[in-house]
Amino acid sequence: MINSLSIVLPVFNEEKRLNKTFFHIEKFLKKTKIKNLEFIFVNDGSVDKSRKLILNFLKKRLKGTTKKKLLDMKKNVGKGAALKAGVKEAGFQWVLTSDIDFSVPLFEIERWQQKNLIIDRKIVYFGSRAHLESKVESKFYRKFIGEFLRIFISLFLGINIRDTQCGFKLYNKLTAKKIFSRLKFFGYEHDIEIVLLLKKEKTRVVELPVTWKHVSDSKVNIIVDSFKTFVKILLIKIKYN
Repeated sequence: MINSLSIVLPVFNEEKRLNKTFFHIEKFLKKTKIKNLEFIFVNDGSVDKSRKLILNFLKKRLKGTTKKKLLDMKKNVGKGAALKAGVKEAGFQWVLTSDIDFSVPLFEIERWQQKNLIIDRKIVYFGSRAHLESKVESKFYRKFIGEFLRIFISLFLGINIRDTQCGFKLYNKLTAKKIFSRLKFFGYEHDIEIVLLLKKEKTRVVELPVTWKHVSDSKVNIIVDSFKTFVKILLIKIKYN
């Protein structure tokens, strides 16, 4: 049972999507049964109005007993680095990392609990679009590239996790802080390094079903970023071989 949860949200030039993010958080707060919540926004060197919008939200709309933080990176260093900074500051029993667009809604945490899927604090739980019970709305070419990447990662690195790249992941605090403190790769490939670090620590990973929907104005360029990830996978292979 999750009684306290820190939610870490990396942000980079998201002014167009933040209002939907804020609305989703407010909706979640009205319905969630989790008693203690902490939202940690990590501004990863945004040059638009993201920081100003987040500050306004934290001061004027996110009220009550909910804890809140805004961390600022001096420059854009990557999603992995932003998450590393946020996890370091997390104070509650459980730590959830999530994409800012909530392509996986926060309510998945409630569904996981209702179905008694969170069974052990020693386990790390990955939201998985490849799970048989997941509901995924995405364009065909994104699914194709995603599946190709999964197969490549599995064969090349010996990783049995079917979906390493979904941003919705749940850790107990001690495991999260240990793993993220050792993170060295800060792009989208950081998810793969996390799996290898967990494997090294002999920490069990369980993939859970999610409802996932592609959200417009994503910063991910499916072609360019996939190519960059392939290159970084080669470097990860050298480091962890």
